[in-house]
Amino acid sequence: MTILRTILNLLWLIVSGIWSALAYAIAGAIMFLLFFLIITIPFGIASFRLAGYALWPFGRTVVPDPDAGVASTIGNIIWFILAGIWLAIGQFLVGVALCITIIGIPFGIANFKLARLSLNPLGKNIVPVEYADAARTGFQSYVPVQ
Repeated sequence: MTILRTILNLLWLIVSGIWSALAYAIAGAIMFLLFFLIITIPFGIASFRLAGYALWPFGRTVVPDPDAGVASTIGNIIWFILAGIWLAIGQFLVGVALCITIIGIPFGIANFKLARLSLNPLGKNIVPVEYADAARTGFQSYVPVQ
C-alpha cells in the first residue's frame, strides 16, 4: 500500500501538486506580508499547512480537531472571504479538468477534497491515514502532521 501511495503522490506532484501547493503558499505569504495584521497570521499558517498537504496528499487525511471551538468557526468565515473561495474555485476547476480522463479521476477527487478543505481549514488536523480513527475520537495517541 505504501508503494501505491508513493506512486500516486509522485504522479500527483507532476499533475497538480506543485501548482496547488504554490497557490496555497502564495495565499499564505499574502496573509503574512500584505495584510500585516495579527488576525491574518493564523490564516497564513493554515495556508502553509494546506500547501504541505497539497504536495503529498495520498496517505494522509483530514479530521476535525476535537478541541476546536467558536474561534475557528469565526476564523473560517473570515478565511472564506479572504482566500478560501478563490482557492476552492481553482481546485474545483482543476478537479473537473482532471476527471475528464479515467487516469485523472483519482487526482480530480484529490482536488475536490482540497477544494472542500480550502473553504474551512481552521479546526482541522492533517494526520496519516493510520491514525485517523484515534484523531477523530480525540485520543492523543497520534502525532498530528503539521
